[in-house]
Parts: sequence; structure tokens; C-alpha cells
Amino acid sequence: MAASPAYGEEKGGSSSLGEPEYGHDPASGGIFASDYKRHDDLKEMLDSNKDSLKLEAMKRIVAMIARGKNASDLFPAVVKNVACKNIEVKKLVYVYLVRYAEEQQDLALLSISTFQRGLKDPNQLIRASALRVLSSIRVPIIVPIMMLAIKEAASDMSPYVRKTAAHAIPKLYSLDSDQKDQLIEVIEKLLADKTTLVAGSVVMAFEEVCPERIDLIHKNYRKLCNLLIDVEEWGQVVIINMLTRYARTQFLSPNQNESLLEESAEKAFYGSEEEDTKDAKAEAASLAKRKPYVMDPDHRLLLRNTKPLLQSRNAAVVMAVAQLYFHLAPKAEVGVIAKALVRLLRSHSEVQYVVLQNVATMSIKRRGMFEPYLKSFYIRSTDPTQIKILKLEVLTNLANETNISTILREFQTYIRSMDKDFVAATIQAIGRCATNIGKVRDTCLNGLVQLLSNRDELVVAESVVVIKKLLQMQPAQHSEIIKHMAKLTDNIQVPMARASILWLIGEYCEHVPKIAPDVLRKMAKSFTNEEDIVKLQVINLAAKLYLTNSKQSKLLTQYVLNLAKYDQNYDIRDRARFIRQLIVPTEKSGALNKYAKKLFLAQKPAPILESSFKDRDHFQLGSLSHLLNAKAVGYQELPDWPDEAPDPSVRNVEVPEWTKCTSREKRKEKVEKPFYSDSEGESGPTESADSGESHHEPESDSEESGSSSSSGTSSSSSEEEDEEEEEEGSGEQSEEKEGEEEEEKRKKRKEKGGLRKAGSPQPLSPMGWAWWPMLSCGPWQLLSPAFGAVRTYELLHRMAGEGLSVEYCFSRRPFPGDPHMVAVQIQISNNTDAEVKSLRVSEPKLLAGMRIQEFPEIESLAPGDTASVVMGIDFCDSTQAANFQLCTHTRHFYVSIQPPVGELMAPVFMSENEFRKEQGKLTGMSEITEKLTLPEKCRSDHAIVQQVTSAANVGRVPCGADNEYRFAAKTVTSGSLVLITLEWREGAAAQLTVNSEKMVIGTMLVKDIIQALAQ
Repeated sequence: MAASPAYGEEKGGSSSLGEPEYGHDPASGGIFASDYKRHDDLKEMLDSNKDSLKLEAMKRIVAMIARGKNASDLFPAVVKNVACKNIEVKKLVYVYLVRYAEEQQDLALLSISTFQRGLKDPNQLIRASALRVLSSIRVPIIVPIMMLAIKEAASDMSPYVRKTAAHAIPKLYSLDSDQKDQLIEVIEKLLADKTTLVAGSVVMAFEEVCPERIDLIHKNYRKLCNLLIDVEEWGQVVIINMLTRYARTQFLSPNQNESLLEESAEKAFYGSEEEDTKDAKAEAASLAKRKPYVMDPDHRLLLRNTKPLLQSRNAAVVMAVAQLYFHLAPKAEVGVIAKALVRLLRSHSEVQYVVLQNVATMSIKRRGMFEPYLKSFYIRSTDPTQIKILKLEVLTNLANETNISTILREFQTYIRSMDKDFVAATIQAIGRCATNIGKVRDTCLNGLVQLLSNRDELVVAESVVVIKKLLQMQPAQHSEIIKHMAKLTDNIQVPMARASILWLIGEYCEHVPKIAPDVLRKMAKSFTNEEDIVKLQVINLAAKLYLTNSKQSKLLTQYVLNLAKYDQNYDIRDRARFIRQLIVPTEKSGALNKYAKKLFLAQKPAPILESSFKDRDHFQLGSLSHLLNAKAVGYQELPDWPDEAPDPSVRNVEVPEWTKCTSREKRKEKVEKPFYSDSEGESGPTESADSGESHHEPESDSEESGSSSSSGTSSSSSEEEDEEEEEEGSGEQSEEKEGEEEEEKRKKRKEKGGLRKAGSPQPLSPMGWAWWPMLSCGPWQLLSPAFGAVRTYELLHRMAGEGLSVEYCFSRRPFPGDPHMVAVQIQISNNTDAEVKSLRVSEPKLLAGMRIQEFPEIESLAPGDTASVVMGIDFCDSTQAANFQLCTHTRHFYVSIQPPVGELMAPVFMSENEFRKEQGKLTGMSEITEKLTLPEKCRSDHAIVQQVTSAANVGRVPCGADNEYRFAAKTVTSGSLVLITLEWREGAAAQLTVNSEKMVIGTMLVKDIIQALAQ
């Protein structure tokens, strides 16, 4: 018994008189020290000079708040510690202030100056915490201070602070909506932020404050698409949902012309023999009517950049991408989301519920998407009821003539379940399958009739309701089933089932003339004890029998109507009076009596058993409104697709100043221009001799053809030089002198034989302005034989271009306007009977950093003529496509040029020693090695060199070994070295090694070369 007092003393239950009780205070738990001295002690600890004591006190105070105790009397003592240098203490102080600032506004205002000092703190965490607390103080009087703090934080160097500023914007807006205009300015500024940390938060602020200001997104659209993969998960969800709405307002529906195209394709197929005899004008006219859909490159960018997020670990991100594809993608591409959604069905039941709601909606319109995953929707015994019912919904939506037998076998198993709600839903699902698929209707009916003998009354009742709906489709063939159901009226007590049986007997009383009056007799006996829904059907049955078989049922009908006349329910009393006047002819009944049969015995349309998810897709999938099937507060409607595409140029971003040429680069350009243009006649042969390669022998022929070609391009280049000279001004005489001196030095070097400086790899055959006239003359014969045959690509097909066909190739010549651009030679053919005017490039849509130099506008192109032009594209060492519009005087065609990785480089010359030296620097992750087997036709020196140089624009490097081949090149944009080594081992075995600091280019180049060698 000695243990009892000790236990009581420990808990504070048997303390001596005069001593305060500490045991009931929530802050005096086992995790805290036993020498707790109430709030006075906490105040002493907060006033202490030791950070450890302050931290302990703040921990206890926050614990008190967590347990629901009031700690507001400590506010003054806590506020003083905002200036504490210990970050942990500061954080807890901020937590406390956020909790009590709104309740004690007067005391909170005392701390404003401290927070303003915190906003200037060198530590980014303190600055962010100060802003967070400041924005959490719900005091209208400090709105101007909050506004100023948010504006300052939006320009902070730390992205974390800018993120906090974005979080503060909705808080300030909810406090004072009059600040909307100023907040929109801040949002616009933060939307231009290029850090992934800020992106999600500022889009959330945009959605809360000004979701209608879609114009703020235009300039940031491409940036948000490209940043999406690196934003945190919840930011990704917000951005994807916003971009879904944005895309619905800015792009055309990818499925709008689907039916039109199908019709036109059918006509073209069946009438092809006749149409062959028609002229090109008729063909062009029919093509113009079709107007095939061309997806906007920005639309494609969104779909391409969101697709990898289907593999996200966050279910919300996967769901967001799935809804984006469902609402925005072409039908042929929506199927990619099915596998990701099925993967989510292995998650928690809450996630499953939301995913299945969305799958049920999708499976109505896109049934084929989920058919391969049918077994994933089979029901487990451990699934909760709501999950089971949703899976049933999906299975019913996916049912078709091929899989219905499998699904019905599955349903037979489900009917034996102990979950009654689930069994009822299964019976309804069988009814829907029977309605949708005619060939299994009889099978389903027979199965449901067998269920009528089930011991469970709920199963029988649900079966009766479903059978009633199915019988309406073919009543004449199923009189036996109606008779069988009439016998059930004695046993079934569920009101809905009884009412359904009575309705069936009344509706088809002509098929059961002997049974119907007897059922009415039984029901008249129990009329007063029936439910209201059953009474109404008894009255209807009596009226129909009176009209069809009045001899047997006249007295019964009058008896039932008299009972109903004095019923407690006014609906039943009114119905009885109405029917009596309608069917029993009297002097007062009037002309309506003649139409009684037409009113009661009119043929009713068969009911359509539809999914409850049929019309839910007008809500954005994944939203709360879709889940509830009702518009929730704050829901943004999904806009309809526009009839005409808005101007895509609004998303074009101006190139910042820092990307333009510096004055030093301009000076170099100006120095080099006179050299290439003045010495045009002599520079060609001198340089070709300098390069020492045999594949520049045909240069003289090409020069002759160049002289006979049109000089439009060279004249345009001279105009550019004149304009640049005017811009530079006459005051830069010193620069001109430097240029002349540099020119003289180069000429002297040429005369000495063009010796190269050791250790500096130089581009092969530096063909400058001398090559420019030749590029614009012939179609594709300009490439030297050592490079292999030039591969042409189709830019615009004759059918899609309404008679205008465009092809392009990579000429592998330096682009004269800019050495960092890849020269693309374009051949345009006019296959129509009409003249094409004003051929030009417009509205290029390029990724960040990419540039394009359009070809000069072609004023006119006569029927049957072909024009050849050159344009330059800076691909930024990337294989991403350059998208632009090819325009005529009447039409705009969206086209794109995507370079093979081998065309992003230019060949360089280097010795064997230089090659080994550079290769030694590019090891480790910069080296990619692959083994391959050389086919028989590719085991000679000539064949190997030809295949490698056809796959990539590289130069051969001398090599002492017989079984080794070396090639070198530099990327056009950045000038990064790319070194290729092919070592031929015994037999057909070989090893390919690519060294380059551009690992992506190296990897892609290895694949292309192996593919070329395997051909």
C-alpha cells in the first residue's frame, strides 16, 4: 500500500496544503522538466541572456498552444525576442506571433517595426519568416506596410524570399481586395522570374487574385512549360491546371476537323479514278475546303513537356497531367495516360476513389483507352463499397461485344457478395450492359429472372426494377416473365419493387389478361396498408384494366377509387378524383373521356440506362467540382475552344539586350567582311589549296556557276554592310585602321603558304562570302563527294501546301551571315497553275537562345518554277525543332526544321598528336564507347569513311594505325570539340568512341553513326 501515496505525490494529486498544483497544467508533461513555475518562470526564461533558456521557454509555450491552452498573456515577453540572434528562437517566436497576432491586434502592432527590421536581415530565412508573419497579421491598418514589404520581397535576391512574397499576395488580397491592381503588378513581375522555386507559388497567387488576366501568361507561357519538370510537385499541379485553361483559350481544338477529314478522305478514296482526270485547280480547291488541322507548336510544347510527369510519384501531379491530356490532346495521343492512371489504383483508397471518379468519366468518351487494362478494374473483396461501385461503373462503361462474356462472369461472382449495396449496384450494371449490348439482352434477362428466387429480398427487389426497364424494350416476347413476376406480389415487400411489378402488369395487361384482374383484387384488399408509391400504381392498374377489361374490373376499380378518395395523402386523393372523371363517363366529364385510352395506354419509350458520369466532363477533371458533380466555390470554368486561333505572336519574347552582339564582336565582324568580299576571286582557290584536301577540287566549276547565278543575295549583304557602316558612324577611324592592318597581316600569311599554328584546330575550308553566290544557284549538287550524298527532307508536302512543295537539306557550308548558324538550303516548287507571290518566313517560334535568319522574300514564283534559297538557324547545339510559318500572299503554313545531331557541327583539321592531346582532356563522363558489328559491305576504308561522314559533318584526322579511323569536328554554336574514333578489331567486331563535353550530343551521335554503319 506504500506505493499508492508515492504515485499520488508524483502526479500532484496528494500535494500538501499551501503548495500550488502543477500536475494539471498541460505544459508539465513527462517531456518537460518538473521544476515548471507557471508563466512567471517562462517570462524569466524569455528575459534571460542565454539562448538555451529562451529556446526551452519557446518550446514550452508552443507546446501549450498545441494543447489548446491560452498563452496570450506572454505576448509582450515573446515579442521582445524577435530581435534574438538565435534563428531557432526566432522561428518559434514567429510561430507564436502568427497564432496570436489576429486576436491581439493592438499588441501585434507593437511588433511591426521589429518585422520591418527583419525584412532587412542578411539571412534569407529571417527575411522570409518576417514577411510570413507580417502577412499573417490580419490588421487592416497595416495594409500599406504589407504592400511595401511584398514589393520589396518580390525584388529580393533570394528566390526563397520571392516565393514567400508570392504566398503573401493572396493573404493581402483577402484582407483588402482594393489592392488588386498593385498586386497584379507584383504578380506580373514574379511571373517573369526564371527560378523553379518561385514559379508554382506565383501561379497560385495568379489563380487566387486575377485568373481572368490571361494576358499575363502570354510572355511566360513557354518558360513555364520548360520549367515545369523542375518545379516542386504541388507547384506542378497548380501550373498544369492553369495551363489547361490557358490552352483552351489560345489554341484550336485538335479534334475539331476529325469528322470533316474522315468524310473528305472517304470521298477521295471512292472518287479517285474520276478525280485523276481533273486539273490541279480543282484539287487545290478541294484541299482548301478541307483545311487540315495543324497543331500550334506551343500546344505541342505543352503536351511534350507534361508527358514525363506521368511518371511522377505524386498522384496529384499524375492526375493533373491526365486531365490536361484528356482536355487538350488529340484523340490518338490521349491513350498514354491510361497506364499512369491504372498505376495509381495501387495507392490508398482515397487516391483510388478520386482516380476512379475521373476514369469513369474518361471511359465514357475514350473507351478504347482503358480496354487493355480491364483486369485492373476487377473488384477485390477488401475494397471499400464506394471503390467497388466505381469499379463497377468503369467495367460497365468498358463492356463491348468482345469482352461482355468475361464481364458478365465477373458480375455473377459479385452478386454473391455480403455487401448489399454492392450487389444492388451489380444488378443495375447487368441491366445497363443488357441495354447497351443487344446480343446479351436475353442472357441478362434470364439471369435476372433467376435472381427473383433469391432469399435476399433486396436482391429480388433490385432485380425486379431492372427487369421492368429491360422488358419495356421487347414486352411481347417476355409475357412469361411478366406472369412470373405477378406471382411475386405476395412475397416481395420492398415498395419500389411492388410498384414496378404493378406498373409492368398494368402497362402490358393485354399480354396477361387473366392474371391482371386477380392481381388488382389482391392489391385492393391490402390497399390501405400499402406505401404511397404502391397505392399510386394500384390506381393506375385499376384505370388501365377498366379501359381494357371493364367487365371483370369495373367494380374493383370503383372500390379502389373510393378507398383512395378518403386516403390521408392528398396526392392519392387528387389522383383518384382525376382518374374517376377521366375514365368513368358522366355528363360533366366532357370531351376528355374520349381520349382516356390514348392517355393511359400510349406507347412509352423504353428507358435509357445511362451512366451517372455521362455529363460530368463539362467540369475540369481532377477538380472538386467534378468529384461532387456540383460547382464548388472558387471553381474556374473550363473555357470552350475558340473558333479561330488567337494571334500566336503574343507568346513571342523579345531577345534580351545581353544576347545581342557586343561592340567587340561587331568590330571583328567588320574587320573580316572586307577581307572576304574584296578578295573574293582569290580567296577561294588559295584556301582550298591551304586545306590540302582532295574533295575541294570541283571548286572552280562551282565558282563559274556562282558567277552566273542571281546576285540578289550578295546585293542584300552589301546593303547590310552599308547600313552597319552608317550605324557605326564616321568617328571610328581608328577601328578602320586596325582592320586594314589586320587585313594586310592576313594577306602576308596567305602569301607565305598559309602555315597553321601548331596546337590550334582550325575549321576545314573556311569558305566565306565567296561561297554565298554559289549556295543560291543549284538545287543540291554543291556538296563535295567526300561528304557523301546530301539527304533531303520534306518541309511541306504538295497536298498540305495546296500545290506548293518545299524540301530542304543541310548544305554543310558555313552560313555567311553568322558563323554560329547552320546553313539550311531550301528548294520551293510551285506545282499549281497560278503564280505564288510574296514567299517569306514569319513568326518563328523558337526555344530560348535559338535564332533564325530568314531568307530574302521571293516576290513571285511562276507556275512550274522552282526557287532555291538559304536560311541560317542557330540551334544552340540542340536537336529541338525550329518552328516558323512559311507564308504566301494568301496562306500561312506551319512548318518545322529538326536537325540531325550530325548537322550541328563543322569539320576541323588537326594532327594526330593534337587529336590525342584533346582526347586526353575529354575522358570520364565526356567519353561514350559502344561496341558494334560491321556488315560485310562496310568493311573497307572507303565505305567506313563514307558512312561516318554521311551521318555527321566531320573531318578525317590522319592516323598511323591501319585499323583505326579518326574524325574531328566542332559544334557550330559553342565550338565544343567532338572527337570520333572507330577501331576495327578482328573480323567484323569494332568499337566506336565519341569524346565531347556535350554528353547529349555525344550519346545521340553514337546512335546515328552505328545506325549509318549498319545500313
